[in-house]
Amino acid sequence: MPDPISAPPAGLRRATPAEAGAVRDLTRAAYARWVPVIGREPRPMTADYDRAVREHRIDVVERDGRMVALIELRPEADHLLIVNVAVAPDCQGRGLGRALLAHAEAVARGLGLAELRLYTNSRFLENLRLYAWLGYAVTHEESLPPLGVVIHMRRRLD
Repeated sequence: MPDPISAPPAGLRRATPAEAGAVRDLTRAAYARWVPVIGREPRPMTADYDRAVREHRIDVVERDGRMVALIELRPEADHLLIVNVAVAPDCQGRGLGRALLAHAEAVARGLGLAELRLYTNSRFLENLRLYAWLGYAVTHEESLPPLGVVIHMRRRLD
């Protein structure tokens, strides 16, 4: 398993409720590439971000005054759920997603949680390969018509 990026990305901070629109816009832009793959908008594109910013932890990366990446986290009793990772299309492939996943690990450790969990569409092969490379293991698959097959994964922390 690769050594995760240990330093949080530059410009990392918590999103504010006033930024729910910017969180929504970034997420929609980041996930737009998957629409032709699955034939519909992925669930993060249709989420209620006014609510999510209030109820979940959403940490954003800002560069030159622009929100370019985010991770949405929801602590549970025995794990930290990674609800969403979104990176602006022009910033993808530069390690921001990996850095945010490493940040989620630090958040989990800070909360005393020994496991990270996430889920993704079975057709998001690039994401599945990245998660596996980072040490996430498939726990189960879930068929959710008409959404498709959801792959649930976890990474236990040492």
